[in-house]
Amino acid sequence: MAAKPAVSPPAARVTTRSAIVARNVTGHHLLVIEGYSLTKELFLTGNLAVYYPSFSIGDRLWYIAYYPNGVNSEDGDFISLFLYLVGGSDKPVNAVVTYSLLDQAGNPVPSHIATTREYEYCGKGYGIHRFIKREFLENSEHLKNDRFTIKCDIAIGERTVVPPSDLHQHLGHLLISQEGADVTFQVAGETFRAHRYILASRSPVFKAEFFGSMRESNASAPAVEIRDMEAQVFRALLEFFYTDALPEMTPEEEPVICQHLFVAADRYGMDRLKLMCEDRLRSIVDVASVSNILALAEQYCCHGLRKTCIRFLESPEALDAVLAMPTDDFECLCRSCPSVFKELFFS
Repeated sequence: MAAKPAVSPPAARVTTRSAIVARNVTGHHLLVIEGYSLTKELFLTGNLAVYYPSFSIGDRLWYIAYYPNGVNSEDGDFISLFLYLVGGSDKPVNAVVTYSLLDQAGNPVPSHIATTREYEYCGKGYGIHRFIKREFLENSEHLKNDRFTIKCDIAIGERTVVPPSDLHQHLGHLLISQEGADVTFQVAGETFRAHRYILASRSPVFKAEFFGSMRESNASAPAVEIRDMEAQVFRALLEFFYTDALPEMTPEEEPVICQHLFVAADRYGMDRLKLMCEDRLRSIVDVASVSNILALAEQYCCHGLRKTCIRFLESPEALDAVLAMPTDDFECLCRSCPSVFKELFFS
């Protein structure tokens, strides 16, 4: 049984908000972890958890126990979450709980939604031992300024609970298994198998190629050759076709893959993917990447991304670092974005 939660440290602040749908006896609670690094340092595996303020749903008081280093030793690489009724009541409550990691826009991250089975809460808490791996969280954009948010949906009573959509998981498995795949792609020496109808439903370019005016010219081809694209980028593009999500990327990979995916999204008429890549690129502009990202923004008339790069270069420290780049890199940046340097030096 998990140890009794301790009081949260003063420097690790949380914000909580609750919403209730009274007729259905359901509600949700937002748990905002601020000072994540400090909680990870202070609360050891299984011994301590952070005790957060109680909240009311279904005329009962609840609290969430957050274990930044796991509730047990075997869960030490994960964050654990448990829900408890506030003590002093001997009346049990049946509830099903769904925990969702939220992205920076406040939307659930499809790969990190977990639902418990129905438990009877009365003194004992229940939850998710391995809600999210710390390594994933720390390398993701969902942890920003040492802060992330979890949504806790509670459904009380005997009722049918509809779990979150798992369509993306089924389609992702279909891509991996290649069952029923009816089109082959050759990309940078690698072969990929996919499903025409899925690609056509996601991209007007593929729709025209497979079922429109371009169909006859491609009908006899044994494989569709994709030029001017790396295999890793096409693999990420296919994953988005099937799951509507960007792939997991290391901090080193992210700037390069997102730039190439931005170009691919423009090529195949995928506006949502293009905006997602733009948003990701705006959050990771640094000295090493600003040159390429700015050139991309100029080429594709992406004004928001261009403004972010200029704002970054307006910092004297950042501009000095860019000016200290190797001569070839600096000259390339000047040639591709002359208007930017006119704004910075002569405006």
